[in-house]
Amino acid sequence: MDSDSIMPLKIHVVSSTDSPEFAHLTRVLTRSSVIGLDAEWKPIRAPQKSTFPTVSLLQLACQLSTRPGENSDELKDSVVFLLDLSSIPLTSVWELLKDVFVSPDILKLGFRFKQDLIYLSSTFSSHGCDPGFDRVEPFLDITNIYSYLQPKQPGKKMPKEIKSLATICKELLGFSLSKELQCSDWSHRPLTDAQKMYAALDAHCLLDIFKVFQTKVINEVAGNLTNELSESDPSNVNVGLKEILEKDDSCDKIIRLKFSEALDIVRATASSNIFQKIPTVDGMVLRSQQRSTLPMDESLLKIVKKYGEIFFLTESDKKPRITKKKGKKRSSVGLICKERRLENCDEWQGPPPWDLAIGGNGCPKFLCDVMVEGLAKHLRCVGIDAAIPHSKKPDPRELIDHAQRESRVLLTRDAKLLRHEYIIKNQIYRVKSLLKNEQLLEVIETFQLIVREDQLMSRCAKCNGKFIQKPLSTEEAIEAAKGFQRIPSCLFDKNLEFWQCMDCNQLYWEGTQYHNAVQKFINVCKLNE
Repeated sequence: MDSDSIMPLKIHVVSSTDSPEFAHLTRVLTRSSVIGLDAEWKPIRAPQKSTFPTVSLLQLACQLSTRPGENSDELKDSVVFLLDLSSIPLTSVWELLKDVFVSPDILKLGFRFKQDLIYLSSTFSSHGCDPGFDRVEPFLDITNIYSYLQPKQPGKKMPKEIKSLATICKELLGFSLSKELQCSDWSHRPLTDAQKMYAALDAHCLLDIFKVFQTKVINEVAGNLTNELSESDPSNVNVGLKEILEKDDSCDKIIRLKFSEALDIVRATASSNIFQKIPTVDGMVLRSQQRSTLPMDESLLKIVKKYGEIFFLTESDKKPRITKKKGKKRSSVGLICKERRLENCDEWQGPPPWDLAIGGNGCPKFLCDVMVEGLAKHLRCVGIDAAIPHSKKPDPRELIDHAQRESRVLLTRDAKLLRHEYIIKNQIYRVKSLLKNEQLLEVIETFQLIVREDQLMSRCAKCNGKFIQKPLSTEEAIEAAKGFQRIPSCLFDKNLEFWQCMDCNQLYWEGTQYHNAVQKFINVCKLNE
């Protein structure tokens, strides 16, 4: 993030309930009407998918407000608390956070907060703090704010894809939010200064985005009110109270207005250490209020009523998913972080398993997983032994066993395979190219393979088997193909040579397709240069 464009943040790390920082947190929460929430955790690597990650850090960015008659200098101040959940006994902060999450006087902001809430609920549940830690209200998602702030064009729908938080900050606030530390180890202590700043900014930027949204809503309301006044009939200015009360809709509005004012008074003067029944238009709400909090001001209350939502978890959300179905597409930030962690893991580290010095047969052999199955056929067409797994969906252990058993190098584009500690580095190579022709050249150059023209089309592209040494005549091919393969009758009088695979018995002949394929691989492998 550009440091010149950001005001210094007040960051407090809370690592103990006996610390001055924790006491400051409890005071600030009574003076905050808007809080930005975020969480950090260390991901759980496969195959441990039966539990959720443990949240190590909870960020609370608090927008301070003042009581009537107090100094308004702090009105625009904000402070960020980093709650170290790995150091604090969770039972000592559970009630505090639960009250904040459901307090009707505090608007909570979040960005894609469902995953954070799932992991938070799991973390607290594992320490005996359940049920109740799975609900946030009133809540406002930053993605909804971003959609609202986009200029509306007649006849055009808003794009469905969700922007990253860094992109939203860039477009709405004018600065770039760095995500380089997103994949760092948040369970390690002590946290670095860079980690603290990253975590604080992730939560604090939610407040800044909300300010932009709040300003636009207030301006639109003011503009609509001005238009209504300008269009009103001047003859209605001196209408008396009797005439107003005779109109049902006007009477209803006055009663609702007085009710709202009374509700604010009840909230502001309610006792702080008892269960409170708070009246609302829709009924009664029972809540445990450990601290007397400031009520929302009128403009913020209107935003909450119109745009706020209840954010809660269902029972299915609380159960880890261990299905093999494809999940949601991950953000580009997460993919970049993973690529950086793996960039040094896919380099070839010899000696190769076919080396005569370690018992190999002197010829390179490969095993191509399903992600590079097309590469296997290309390798076979240039005479290189390239097998594919027997199973359509083999697990990593099966792939490695297959490669070790036949002294093969596993070729893949699956970065997750490289994480397995039992993989020997000279038995796996991650192919970087996407196109089959480029993949073929990459493997040839990486393993320094020698491809000759007389090797082209010398293997069965179907099963990787070798051809019989002597070609078959037309009569012999017709006999060999009976009940197995149909040979076009137009080939009978062309005096062609036929070749048969010794493994699957597939028949090939040197027709137009054969010559086109030979010329293709001469060009791809640059054999004519």
